[in-house]
Amino acid sequence: MNITRRTLMKSVSLGAAMAMSAPSVLRAQTAKIYRLGITTPPGHPWNLAAEAVGKRLAEETNGRLAIQVFPSNQLGNEGAMLQQMQSGALDLGWIMTAELGSRIPQIAAINAPWLVKSTEKVAALVRHPTAIKLLDVLPAQTGTIGLGYGITTLRVVFTGQETAGIEDIKGMKLRINTTPAYRDFYQLLGAAPTPIPTPQVFDAMSNGQVDGLEADLDLSWNQRYDKVAKTMLRMNAIFMPCVALASGRIWKGVPEADRELIARLTREQLDKQIDATVAKEATLLQNFKNTGIKIVDIDLQNTAEIIAAYDQIWLPKAPVLKELREVGASL
Repeated sequence: MNITRRTLMKSVSLGAAMAMSAPSVLRAQTAKIYRLGITTPPGHPWNLAAEAVGKRLAEETNGRLAIQVFPSNQLGNEGAMLQQMQSGALDLGWIMTAELGSRIPQIAAINAPWLVKSTEKVAALVRHPTAIKLLDVLPAQTGTIGLGYGITTLRVVFTGQETAGIEDIKGMKLRINTTPAYRDFYQLLGAAPTPIPTPQVFDAMSNGQVDGLEADLDLSWNQRYDKVAKTMLRMNAIFMPCVALASGRIWKGVPEADRELIARLTREQLDKQIDATVAKEATLLQNFKNTGIKIVDIDLQNTAEIIAAYDQIWLPKAPVLKELREVGASL
């Protein structure tokens, strides 16, 4: 091969380009990408918050650290993701208190009815030291580290027939989340709690498989449950937080400075998510009002008997419930 000036200059230019790109290639190869599993679908407020944590983490570390979010149970259901975190196969997971509460009664206490009676007070409750302290049991009980709460609005009940109050739930086959805390509550109201996977709920209401369902406002509007219901009962009773978790096995191998950074960014984005949920509630309620569905605010003056019956079941299992009620009353 004859070496001409042109081929020599071409080789020099190619070599220089490769040298200039080497740092970015090396950085991409050595970046630590944490895997985060979550049950909710893309576009859900929790997913958006998790994605924002990943974006800020990459920005603040110049690409050295990143997070890849796996939504919609792509890595398995919440029980499977929790097991993966326990074994160190999954780095991070945003898991609902329904799953955690089915294992740990102390966590389930935050799902008790009428701890607070507005979404604004839900936001205050999950920021209170008593609620945050609930997460202290997670390392020993689940092998995970709790980094903070995300919230939903207070949950509502949609019924296939017109209803006028909480007493009309009696005898209904009601689709609920499977957490024991919800099951006991709705059984006290005389309903027959029926677990159905979220993707099947709309059809279950359409074909009469269930008489009603309960869900938060965000999910309800996204799924348009108003199209298969005649009444929306604003129970103002229960809500479903999620907890941002880190695998204990993975966490202990993360440098302290990186742990502090991930924890701080997670808390900051969850704070934004909580505030946004409170602010968005009025818009969601107006959306439902605009559809013409009957909306009933239940009478909260007649709940003492139900609360007493519920606490008789749960206080022996979760004594912290008494303190949570005191906190809720003070907010």
